[in-house]
Parts: sequence; structure tokens; C-alpha cells
Amino acid sequence: MIRVLLADDDALVRSGLKALLRAEPGITVVGEAADGAEAVRAALELRPDVVVMDIRMPVRDGVSATRDLMAVPDRPRVLVLTTFDLDEVVDDAIAAGADGFLLKRATPEELIAGIHAVAAGDAVVSPAVARRLFASHAARIGPDHMRAGRLTDREADVLRAMARGLSNTEIARTLHLSVETVKTHVKHILAKLEVRDRTQAVVWSYRTGFAYRNAPPPRD
Repeated sequence: MIRVLLADDDALVRSGLKALLRAEPGITVVGEAADGAEAVRAALELRPDVVVMDIRMPVRDGVSATRDLMAVPDRPRVLVLTTFDLDEVVDDAIAAGADGFLLKRATPEELIAGIHAVAAGDAVVSPAVARRLFASHAARIGPDHMRAGRLTDREADVLRAMARGLSNTEIARTLHLSVETVKTHVKHILAKLEVRDRTQAVVWSYRTGFAYRNAPPPRD
């Protein structure tokens, strides 16, 4: 059972999310928070597996709350759910340590899949955010040829699969590898790209255009 904490200053949004998630087998809502400070306190008390975090909240915003949660032992995974897809919002959330980024216009199915994905340790970036990252960064800075060149062909395949939102198990099945081999490739990818985690690797692949090499940018 995935234990979820909802952090959003809009009571109506929290109510809707709670109703949606309570109807979903395998997910239980253990608490709510109306601002970032309350979210940190509730996370420490309730020990959720995933915090669904808004960005723009009073008292403390979701970015600073996420940053604090990264220092918690056995920390919860953080799935940012926000109205805003501005570059600085994405940058700040990812830099703070968020494990996924969805817009509030995401479908219920996308939200549920996102919660399951981040709970399993995978990265989630909505297609709308991916397109924005590609449009605003890739055209300007182009691929990071030095870091991309460090990847083996198989590691490049794994990274593109990660960018498509595939889990380790799905990557293993798609590329005919063992799950342990995929995990080893992911570890090497993080080291070679000099990024902290899977989410940052996925964002790097969008911003440099690496994820779209031999494939078009994602569409709605």
C-alpha cells in the first residue's frame, strides 16, 4: 500500500485528489497539508511514501518544503503537482530534489501512474513539461556532446527508455536485459552525466535533446 500525503493550499483541490486516490486500490491518503511548513511537519509525523506537493503555497512554498524533506532519513518521494510549467519553477523543483513533475491538468490516470512510479524509485516528467524543456533549452544549447559521448550505446538506450517513463522492469523487458543489469547501467549513467539522481538524468536528456535523438519531441 502506497501511503500518500497531499500538500496544497486549495482545500477543493485536496478534496478532489483525496476522493480520486481513495478509490484507487494500492493507494491510501494518510494526511493533508495546506502549506509547505505543515507538509514537512506532517511528513515527519505520518511517514508517507509519497508527498504530492504543490509549489505555490503560503507560509512556505513547495520548493523549500521539498528541500527539507530531502534531508529526512528514509525520506518520502516527492511528486510535484502544479499549475505552473515555467522554466524557473521546473528548475527549482528539480534542484530541490523532486522525484517527479506533473501539471494539474494531468489526467487521473497520469497522476496515479506518477504516484506509483515515484514510489518505485522511477522519474516522472509530464509530456507538457518535457516539450517545454526541449523548446527552451535544446534549441539554444544543443546536446552536451562531452557527457553524451561518455555513454555506451546500451547506456544511451537505457537513458532514452528512462526518458520515456519506463521503469527498470519495463526497460529490462524492452531491451532484453536483467533488472540488475539495468540498475547497473542507471548507476553508470548518473555517474557519467554527473547528476544526482534518475530525475535529473531524465531532465538532462530533455534539455540537451538527447532523449529525442532519432525520435521527435513528445506530442499531446
